[in-house]
Amino acid sequence: MANILERFTSIVKANINELLDKAEDPQKMVDQYLRELTEELAEVREATAGVMAEETRCKRLVDENKAEMDRYEDLARKALSAGNEEDARVFLQKKQELAGRTDGLQIAYEGAKNNADKMRTMHDKLVADIQELNARKETIKAKAAVAKTQDKVNEVVGAGTKSEGARAAFDRMERKADEMLDRSNAKADLTAAPADPAAELEKKYEQAGVTAAVDDDLARLKKEMGME
Repeated sequence: MANILERFTSIVKANINELLDKAEDPQKMVDQYLRELTEELAEVREATAGVMAEETRCKRLVDENKAEMDRYEDLARKALSAGNEEDARVFLQKKQELAGRTDGLQIAYEGAKNNADKMRTMHDKLVADIQELNARKETIKAKAAVAKTQDKVNEVVGAGTKSEGARAAFDRMERKADEMLDRSNAKADLTAAPADPAAELEKKYEQAGVTAAVDDDLARLKKEMGME
């Protein structure tokens, strides 16, 4: 009996909030704790029934002993009424033997009753804990689900912040590339050969000569064709 009481004392002291605080995943852990507590309840109920049966047995022994004492005293009265004092003495002697058992039976009954009271307290506490956790289970799961969703939202927001940083980096790289291209073009202009004024004038007069020759050839064709 002592081992049973020692084992289940922790159940009486169990605090559902403390259990949940230690849970890594409340959504899974509330179901696990419910399963564990339900299994414990079955064991506690079985043990409690056994202890209560012992209490009942001890109480029955006390009552039966008292009933026997009362019966022998009644028999002694009847013997005295019939004038049989020796018979009355025998009955009273038997009553005294039974009276000698009274203290032991009463102590046993009180111990059994005390144990039964403790077990009933443990049983009732465990039932209350299971009822409490069942009532809070969906709320706990809902809160945990919202927390997980919030974590995902935070990740997405973080990704958005990273994309903004990437855009800013691309803008800086583009400006740098534009600057590099401008420098390259400037260097190309600086390294190009300077223009020759005489060569440019030469091209002008060469083009003028070609134009004059074309005009003369066109006038000749028109004259031959009678178009003038």
